[in-house]
Amino acid sequence: MTQTNVELARHNMVEAQIRPNNVLDQKVLDVIAQSPREDYMPEAYRNVAYTDMSIPLGNDEFVLTPRLEGKILQALQVQPNDKILEVGTGSGHLTSLLATMGGHVYSVELDAGLKATAESTLAAHDITNVTVEQGDAARGWDAHQPYDVIVLTGSLPLLPDSFKETLTMGGRLFVIVGESPVMEATLVTRLDEEHWRTQVLFDADVPALHNAIQPKRFKF
Repeated sequence: MTQTNVELARHNMVEAQIRPNNVLDQKVLDVIAQSPREDYMPEAYRNVAYTDMSIPLGNDEFVLTPRLEGKILQALQVQPNDKILEVGTGSGHLTSLLATMGGHVYSVELDAGLKATAESTLAAHDITNVTVEQGDAARGWDAHQPYDVIVLTGSLPLLPDSFKETLTMGGRLFVIVGESPVMEATLVTRLDEEHWRTQVLFDADVPALHNAIQPKRFKF
């Protein structure tokens, strides 16, 4: 794609996919419009980086669609000094958007290959306020708590309390909860030491995090 084509594709992505899905926060729209999304995609998918599709990364992992990334950022209201936990680095694209809007991102990726690729791409774009760590954070990640923002890029059948408990007062958690095809994008806000507010934002259907806690099944 030529530079002109890329800029047009970004513009069309924002105006035809993201804004019509009620993402109206101009700060969010500007950050997405300025991001070189194609650089975070596997080579074979760079020409469709700005389309409304979940791009596969291998090992049952995917890049979230542009409209879902926009909805996540708008819901979380990321602030410049926020300490952010991202569970599932994937390609590193959402990581880059969070880093542009926030203070520091701790991003945890289970797959060593994806971790290395994301680190390399982030470094190539001089995004230095990110620490990418390899590990399994499907049940929480205490290493740098408390967090102002927590984002889970895969779904969970059940949300462990460990995530809510590592939020700061006023901290926000975005997670998609449920099992396909019935899942709900949920925002959890910590109100004080013992209380949280839970808001269901919209329906969504994304692959589950590896090793997520499973609900108990009845056995007959």
